[in-house]
Amino acid sequence: MTTTTREITVNGMTFRCREAGESGEPVILLHGFPETSHMWTQLLPELVAADYRCLAPDQRGYSPKARPEGKENYQTDLLAKDVIDLADAWGVDKFHLIAHDWGAGVGWRVVMTYPERVQSWTALSIPHPASYGRAFRDDPDQQEKSQYIFFFQEPGVAEAAFAANDWEMLRNIWAASDDEEKREYVAQFTEPGAMTAALNWYRGSFGMREDPGNMADAERKVATPTLTIWGNGDQAVGRATTLAQTDYMTGYNKFVELDAGHWLIQERFDDVKGEILAHLRQFPLA
Repeated sequence: MTTTTREITVNGMTFRCREAGESGEPVILLHGFPETSHMWTQLLPELVAADYRCLAPDQRGYSPKARPEGKENYQTDLLAKDVIDLADAWGVDKFHLIAHDWGAGVGWRVVMTYPERVQSWTALSIPHPASYGRAFRDDPDQQEKSQYIFFFQEPGVAEAAFAANDWEMLRNIWAASDDEEKREYVAQFTEPGAMTAALNWYRGSFGMREDPGNMADAERKVATPTLTIWGNGDQAVGRATTLAQTDYMTGYNKFVELDAGHWLIQERFDDVKGEILAHLRQFPLA
């Protein structure tokens, strides 16, 4: 299987994408922070072998030619629209969606705003935003785990911390990644403006909420067939975030708990791959 890199221009920006497979049902994969589409390189051949074709973009702020200035350009609704516009440019109407971490935050917005476009939805590490929001508001453990979000709000401060000592703090995040993956990520985040753009996902949407006082958008219920995989050793997302998800789901909803941390693909690849393939097969395109 050959993975190619192509550029797709939408919304006045050019996105660098990994594309794999020439036929089969379409799958779009969204990376999280601080990663790129490289996180999917082990999964892509498995999907192609199962007769899926895949598009994994480096999202807004991560692609060098899709890096607008200003946190207002990184609100979740804009990031979700990018996904739909990329699908349109790829020539795809309905698709399967798989995402991790911040990419999952965007994915939830996609299935809530454009449900007619998504055949099945797989969220890695991040549950429904309203369930996350409850824990963020009420659970001391999640509040402790979320302190980094407040740290990321200060322009320049987080950037300096990440860059210190030859990007030591950033490199330590990727303990579960191999050397090739780490080199890819370091090259990405040392590009001019790249770290600020990635942090603007947090600054533009304060986690997953444009307005911390208005949860209406985040509380939309989801009918799209959904698989959520969460690691019970996740250092950023605690158990309380998962407890209310069923309150916001009106369709098929499967929750899988793994003995793993946040980096599910790297830590428990075979388990994650198996769950994803079973979910895709259970909900084929008509």
